[in-house]
Amino acid sequence: MATSALGRKLRELRKGKGQTLDELAQKTESSKSYIWELENKPVARPSAEKLSRIATVLGVTQEFLMDETRTEVSIEERDKAFFRKYQSAKPEVREKISRILDVLDE
Repeated sequence: MATSALGRKLRELRKGKGQTLDELAQKTESSKSYIWELENKPVARPSAEKLSRIATVLGVTQEFLMDETRTEVSIEERDKAFFRKYQSAKPEVREKISRILDVLDE
């Protein structure tokens, strides 16, 4: 069965993070079968909301996932994904990250 570029990227990123289908499904509030279909069906069309959740968990942007020509995640992509995740974090988590950066910047 031929898979989509999105499916190949999802599988590669998920496995690169050591996550099972179940784990990614839980973290993205999806079902295991939904994630499996995205990874394995030739035509995958996730909703913008699901794609956003998946991209956040995998540490990339939605644009990277949907771009069929790009296979490597750039540092800029990772930075954008990190900043989106940071922005949605709880205030106490953001404060911890800020303190960590202060220590590393010394």
